[in-house]
Amino acid sequence: MKLPEARGEVSTALIEALGREPGRRVLPDTSVVGSVDPYGDDLQLALYLCYELHYRGFDEVDGAWEWDPELLRVRAALERSFLVALRADVPVAEDVGSALDEAVLEPVDAEGVSYFLRDEGELWHLREYAAQRSLYHLKEADPHVWVIPRLTGRAKAGLVAVEYDEFGAGRAERIHSKLFADLMADLHLDTSYGRYLDAASGQMLATVNLMSLFGLHRSHRGALVGHFASVEITSSPGSRRLAEALKRAGAGPAAVHFYTEHVEADAVHEQLMRHEVVAGLLQAEPGLAPDVAFGIAATGWLEDRFGEQLLGAWQDGGSSLRVPLLDTGAVISRLTGGQLSPHT
Repeated sequence: MKLPEARGEVSTALIEALGREPGRRVLPDTSVVGSVDPYGDDLQLALYLCYELHYRGFDEVDGAWEWDPELLRVRAALERSFLVALRADVPVAEDVGSALDEAVLEPVDAEGVSYFLRDEGELWHLREYAAQRSLYHLKEADPHVWVIPRLTGRAKAGLVAVEYDEFGAGRAERIHSKLFADLMADLHLDTSYGRYLDAASGQMLATVNLMSLFGLHRSHRGALVGHFASVEITSSPGSRRLAEALKRAGAGPAAVHFYTEHVEADAVHEQLMRHEVVAGLLQAEPGLAPDVAFGIAATGWLEDRFGEQLLGAWQDGGSSLRVPLLDTGAVISRLTGGQLSPHT
């Protein structure tokens, strides 16, 4: 995975620093961090870069950067800006039960990305959607592993049971990140890890950054459980619509399978998350209830922003991507029916 193009002053300074050895660099000034949009491309890319050092890293970036004290101070400033904005902007339900109930409510007017893709989506829309989502799905469930040592009893056992399925139940070919790579191959996208980082929107980066932020801090273990619960309990209906969209667009069987797998698996995961993970955590640590509710609410709020970005671009006839897919290595020679947008 190569370092991406910068998107502003903060990410420029960070990328330039990461290209050198730790100790021979000029990192972004933390005072500058406070002056940029907490949801904007510049801050979200900078935060994504900091977090990616804890996943697979970047080509030609020294592994010592992962725990560099000065870089961690910059990351802390980025996190503070992001969290302060979320705390101010995200409406949070009074209790966890209400938060979970609100998360699963389906819109009465059938709006949203999965509805659009099911009813109107063309192949190029689905390819863009997959390219953006690949920033998470090629490391699906990895951010949630960090919370396991911070849980006990029912919560730990339930979460490990869910993660066991996410990681293929002992079969490498069934790991969900591998299934998503198969989906990408069916859509003739480049399956390389992080390949579409330059193309992805700041709104997409924020959804991935949220789970990394929660996962890397023990103090946010309740919010991470809330986030994971929200993902699992809302996944099944949306996955069914996305499977229908892919079938209608003529995508291959591997692409359809990724979402049909989630229809079944996440229906089971919903029950585990509700009755074992969330209930078990709050039984052991009832004081974490506000954090769980915040994790649920912040997840939905950022997903709504991402959905608005996608639909806003598509309904105007444009691309949702910052960089056309042809410029990020997409293989197009065998696209079914030649359904290519001018943007891709």
